[in-house]
Amino acid sequence: MDELQLTARFAIHEGKLDEFKSLARRCMESVREKDSGTLQYDWFFSSDQTECVVRERYHDSAAILEHATNLGDLLPAIAAAADLEIQIYGTPTGELLEALAGLAPRVYSPFQSL
Repeated sequence: MDELQLTARFAIHEGKLDEFKSLARRCMESVREKDSGTLQYDWFFSSDQTECVVRERYHDSAAILEHATNLGDLLPAIAAAADLEIQIYGTPTGELLEALAGLAPRVYSPFQSL
């Protein structure tokens, strides 16, 4: 199973909602224009807009690496506006885990699926 799912959970810093939303729009533009292996990229806000969850699905580990490269300077900017927690579902490559090590992603390995 090469396909990977990813959940990014953001706890938005107080007073940073407008900045976060602006950066989120730029992330979506980047994905639409540059990414070749992103299969899903959906953003959801909690009712009080203090948290945001991004549901992502990628063709493979290389597609996530491409995505991160394409976002470039947007990643540190969005990290300055919110705390980030990442969960990866699937079997990521060692290269991907090494690249994301600073974000300390939690990895969930496949067990059963349809």
